[in-house]
Amino acid sequence: MRRREFIAGLGGAVAWPAVARAQQVPVIGYLSPGTSEEGAKYLAAFRKGLSETGYVEGYNIAVEYRWANNDLGRLPELAAALVHRGVAVITTRGVNATLAAQAETKTIPVVFIVGVDVVQAGLAASLSRPGANITGFTALANEVLPKRLGLLHELVPHSTHVGALVDPLGDRQSLEAAAAVIGRPIDVVKADSAREIETAFAQLVQKGVDALLIGAGVLFVDRRVQITSLALYYRLPAIYFERSFPEAGGLMSYGTNLLDVNHQVGIYTGRILKGEKPSELPVQQPTKFEFVINLQTARLLRIEVPPTLLARADEVIE
Repeated sequence: MRRREFIAGLGGAVAWPAVARAQQVPVIGYLSPGTSEEGAKYLAAFRKGLSETGYVEGYNIAVEYRWANNDLGRLPELAAALVHRGVAVITTRGVNATLAAQAETKTIPVVFIVGVDVVQAGLAASLSRPGANITGFTALANEVLPKRLGLLHELVPHSTHVGALVDPLGDRQSLEAAAAVIGRPIDVVKADSAREIETAFAQLVQKGVDALLIGAGVLFVDRRVQITSLALYYRLPAIYFERSFPEAGGLMSYGTNLLDVNHQVGIYTGRILKGEKPSELPVQQPTKFEFVINLQTARLLRIEVPPTLLARADEVIE
């Protein structure tokens, strides 16, 4: 393996200060399918949660980062490297990273952030008693699909054909059921790389879609600038699952505040380091959702946002 590739695979693992090495501080493994650049703001929220439980990186804990750089196929080897390193806890972003960690260890605690039904996906036995070594937070991505499609329908009531872009684990059945509620056909296309995202948009346009829903996924968060730019290029009104998309120029979003979820994951990780068992920490589901509209993008798409929709938005980006 070339030196540059080796360093990229390590994802910038933090070098410990001499004091930290001498004290043999606990090590957290952080596994993400994305990139360190795009994950920076979520890491800040995670570290804030850790600090609230008394842990500060470089002082009394260390963190080993493993970034797949949007290559999902690398997640198993990166998870194996963390297990081999003997980390005390593994924090995972997304269902693919969580499955990779779960396949590598049944003893090291795993704290996840996912957007799927964790029981249906086989990540946890139940929400209240998730399993021997795993717990975390879910963004309820599929459960709010009807709400997202309903908001899209309110904004562009004359569209007749909805498209959906999802990652390889996206739930087509849930999407079709949600689309049936508003009486529209839906074409679902999957992508798991930047190149496939480009191809997926071209396919959806060729199919004649005139509105778009972006499914939940860490890859899509990390590629949000690419996705929102393509939606604008093809003049597709789109709804996303997280506020970082309208902040990057997307039309609107409805979903969980992921910064808050990452903050809570930091707290859970700290509690486990203090001795609590993951099996006794229930999987948490969001109770608050936020609706964000980018009015500037609406104008670029020549869409008139109804006053009733604006009044319900938690934030309007001018």
